[in-house]
Amino acid sequence: MTNTHKDFSQVGLKDEEEDFIDILEDRRHSSDLSFAFRTFSPQPYKVAPPCSTAELNRVVLESQFLRYVTKEVAVEMDLSVEEVQEEARGILGEMSQNLQLGFIRLMAYTFNKVFKRLYSSIFVNMEGLNRLHQATQENPVILMPNHRSYIDFLVISYIMFLYDIPIPVIAAGIPLAGMKIVGEILRRSGAFFIRRAIGSDKLYWAVLSEYVRTIVRKGFAPLEFFVEGFRSRTLKSVSPKLGMMHMVLEPFFKGEVFDITLLPISISYDRVLEESLLAHELLGVPKPKESTMGLLKASRVLSENYGCMHVNFGRPLSVRQLCEGRINRCQYNLIPRDLPEKPTAEAQACVSWLAHLVVRNQEQGSQISPWSLMCGLLLQVPTRVLTEEGFPWHQLTEKTLWLRKLALDFGGRLNWPDGVPDSDVMSSTATLHRGIVQCKAGRVFLVQQDEPARTHPVRPEEGVMKTAAAALMLVSYRNQCLHVFVRPALLATAMHITKSTQRDELLAFFSFLQDVFSYEFIFIPGESLQDFEEACRLLKKCGAIHANQQEVAAAQGGMEVLSFLQELLKPFIHSYQLVFRYLCEAESDILTEKEFGLAVRGLATKLLLTAELHTYEALSSDLQKNVLSALRRLEALTKLSSSVSNKFKVNKAAVKRIADMLSGKIPPLNLQASPDARL
Repeated sequence: MTNTHKDFSQVGLKDEEEDFIDILEDRRHSSDLSFAFRTFSPQPYKVAPPCSTAELNRVVLESQFLRYVTKEVAVEMDLSVEEVQEEARGILGEMSQNLQLGFIRLMAYTFNKVFKRLYSSIFVNMEGLNRLHQATQENPVILMPNHRSYIDFLVISYIMFLYDIPIPVIAAGIPLAGMKIVGEILRRSGAFFIRRAIGSDKLYWAVLSEYVRTIVRKGFAPLEFFVEGFRSRTLKSVSPKLGMMHMVLEPFFKGEVFDITLLPISISYDRVLEESLLAHELLGVPKPKESTMGLLKASRVLSENYGCMHVNFGRPLSVRQLCEGRINRCQYNLIPRDLPEKPTAEAQACVSWLAHLVVRNQEQGSQISPWSLMCGLLLQVPTRVLTEEGFPWHQLTEKTLWLRKLALDFGGRLNWPDGVPDSDVMSSTATLHRGIVQCKAGRVFLVQQDEPARTHPVRPEEGVMKTAAAALMLVSYRNQCLHVFVRPALLATAMHITKSTQRDELLAFFSFLQDVFSYEFIFIPGESLQDFEEACRLLKKCGAIHANQQEVAAAQGGMEVLSFLQELLKPFIHSYQLVFRYLCEAESDILTEKEFGLAVRGLATKLLLTAELHTYEALSSDLQKNVLSALRRLEALTKLSSSVSNKFKVNKAAVKRIADMLSGKIPPLNLQASPDARL
């Protein structure tokens, strides 16, 4: 076996920038109808014979695996085998796609019109498309885009139709299937629908896993799914979900296919359609139910400008090459392939590593807009200044140009137009986001939504929430560039909190911060040392530190960089400390997730009003859940097994110890972290 500790941190990354072309340019000068009815002749997967949807479903229902599980469920539920088989057919009927070229043409016609209204450009890297075109002929291909907007859902299919690449089948949430007319159009455009809460439904798991494995085994079509599991409401990467990932990889583990190609796809937006909706969801406003009527009501977005979209098709990743030395596939020869079996710890670790690697590749392929950099700077300005006095525009533009250079030094990919004066680039991006900031008399102000006249005065708490919605929109756009800065920021924070220059002490605190923020940022499992070395390299490159084998120290001219990076992480540190404080001071050590969310939001609101807290990020429900997940992983919080309402038991001493480590009162200890504890 080869060395299991190969450094794959750079796997899949491009050696140099690739050229992007605007695929809407030609579309604007041609007929939408002629585009939809163009000749579509993709090259199929060379190993796969043609297979209809009906044939695919028949193979699933007649599989030995599903027959075995059907008999087991019949015995356990005291039902006849025929009754369970009928239920399995019903599950598959609810789930399965029904891909038809006629509906792909309808989708192409509709999206052609919509995209030309919404976006000034959609940029695609042609080299990436050429690699994908080749990959779809050689192995089963798994398309893995990041998920930031509902637009993500079919934009990949639109591009593949445009360039004669086989249309993928797409994993989607079951609520979309319930949308009248639209649900059926999506199904016939390649969507298959998965229930949100499967729980311990053994038969449903069996039908779903066999359906996914059969698509991969037979090479029916490229399979597309969002490894993050759901749309990120914060516009930064979400820790990957591993259920679907394991399903698509299992045919390789069991030797049923020679190789599988994973294709990370990075979709980047200048402006996200749902920006306001996402901010309000983070503040506890329920997500609107997906419905056709809701879609029609949302048609007013077509009158808005959303700037550019970039779709970056990453380098194909060979599962066979990546798994070499990480998993012993011989173990699968000891058990019949058709029998259900629980994944081994080795397989789970391999799947987790691959999933994190894909998300990391998505991050590194994303395009950072000037607006994202500007938001990173605006969030380091006191909110009172942004709402009352305004921040000088000239200072913002000067700092943005400074930050652009730092982002490029750190390897970020910037969507900064060539041949346009920098001042015009920044003023146009501020205009694009005029719903969040406004420029008046040379100053930048945070825009707060107007409300109808009230018969009673606005309560202070309502004022906090009004400001919070605007602040969280800034936060979301800042998050789009965090992956570029987070590793150097962790090291800068470790240097600031520990006041140490000893390399081993800084590495220990760096690793501790990665454990605490394991659900905020994407870190590939087992690569803490590589991340630390990368942080040192980047900070040395920009002249912020001096480093050798024993010491890491701030350089004389490095304080501007180090201070910016420390400020970048402060909102997370202060928000986590607030949650730790609440958990330690709560009367009971038993809490439900709902009670926890309301109480933390109430405490954060109170402290914002008294100016004891300066970040609105503590109000974010996603951040609050991330704290709980991290504490579960660090074994300071336990989910009660009998709970149906997410009830937890808090180890207050352990939480207090973590809080003291984070504040630098005590050195970080070797915390035992369980592999995955996402809520």
